[in-house]
Amino acid sequence: MEKPASILSALVLLAAAAIFFMPAPAGTNANIMHAGALLVLVIGLWAVGSLPEYLTGLIFFLLAMVLAIAPASVVFSGFASGTVWLVLGGLVIAEAVSRTGLGARFARFMLGRLALSYPALIVAVVIVSGALCFVMPATVARILLLLPIISALAERLGLARGGTGHNGVCLAMMMTNYHVGTTILPANAPNMVLAGSVETLYNTTLIYAEFLMVQFPVMAIAKSLLTFVLVLWLFPAHTTMAAERHADPQPLSAEEQRLTLILFSALALWATDFLHHINPGWIALGAGIACLMPRIGVIATNRRGEGLKLDIVIYLAAVIGLGAVVVQTGLNQVGAQIVLQTLDLKAGQDAYNFMQLSLLATGMGLVVTNVAQPALLAPLAEGFAQAVGWPLKSVLMTMAVGFSTMILPYQVPPMLVGMHVAGLRLRTMLRLCLPLAAVSLLVLLPLDYLWWRVIGYFG
Repeated sequence: MEKPASILSALVLLAAAAIFFMPAPAGTNANIMHAGALLVLVIGLWAVGSLPEYLTGLIFFLLAMVLAIAPASVVFSGFASGTVWLVLGGLVIAEAVSRTGLGARFARFMLGRLALSYPALIVAVVIVSGALCFVMPATVARILLLLPIISALAERLGLARGGTGHNGVCLAMMMTNYHVGTTILPANAPNMVLAGSVETLYNTTLIYAEFLMVQFPVMAIAKSLLTFVLVLWLFPAHTTMAAERHADPQPLSAEEQRLTLILFSALALWATDFLHHINPGWIALGAGIACLMPRIGVIATNRRGEGLKLDIVIYLAAVIGLGAVVVQTGLNQVGAQIVLQTLDLKAGQDAYNFMQLSLLATGMGLVVTNVAQPALLAPLAEGFAQAVGWPLKSVLMTMAVGFSTMILPYQVPPMLVGMHVAGLRLRTMLRLCLPLAAVSLLVLLPLDYLWWRVIGYFG
């Protein structure tokens, strides 16, 4: 794998260098070509994966400043975005949920009582995975928390590791974790990138409750039902013994009680942000601080900072900063014109425009990982909104629809982590990914359009 990655990285470098030295189009200056070269270099390296994402992000900061492509206030604007602090707070919350055992307690409590048969087990897995998205804002953390629990339960029910039933249980959990997470604003990295880009580029804040209302009914509930049906059909199995009946669970520890209060407070504030207008990032940061505070918090003083992978913060700040540079240099206007000519969007044709924009966002995921999708598309949103005559937020929401549909596993890094931990083969993943993506595009996408019409989301 290293040699192909090295070759692809070299091609990315050559392409970036060629763009850097190309003459600028008439009516533009050389800086727009320099910005284009930086965009190709950074997105290309993220797509190839030859370097850690945070390291490519640091390269972006360095080159943008050394080459004077944009002012420092633009290049480092990601660190001023509430979304970066939403991620940081989310990392602390996820670590607290894992470290106190509250997440595992909830999962075992639900799974142990609902798993009376194989279909019931799949239902329980889908419900628990979806519910955990509301309280644990990190897809990979949710997957790593649940996989050992559901794997052990599946084996106790006679579903041997590597067998069809065991694979079905693992896939149901992973898929639900991902697609439900894309409909809850703080629960998914692409959502955070989109929110941060919108805040930086358009001085607009995505509302937690509004995002949930627009995305959740179809892309979470309907897709979860579809996942349940497809898993039972493609991975049929039967349990050979009933789920164990445990004694009454031990009462919540003091740490779990404090964390429960913190989580419910954060959820209440997120769900009512349309009333108080506090950025979700500051709510998450406040919850994270509460988890770390002496006597109030749940993470021991001598262990603070352990387990927090802060490289994602640098990565996210670089993604948001890249989008800001694209807009500041005018590169987004050039890109918007090219895309608009290709799509031929038409004002007044909402169904056509919805499908085109959603499919554009979905297809972009085949070129770059899903975290980079909104970074590429968000700077073009204003041009799209003018072309179709929609409010800006409606166009931005089509981007979220796009990255809620995963066609191939490499698009979503947490899915690759789960595939490795669960011991799943690529062909096993594709056995569910491809049919789920096909039905999502052919059935759920039109259904989602109808839902948007019902709630009057086209302006």
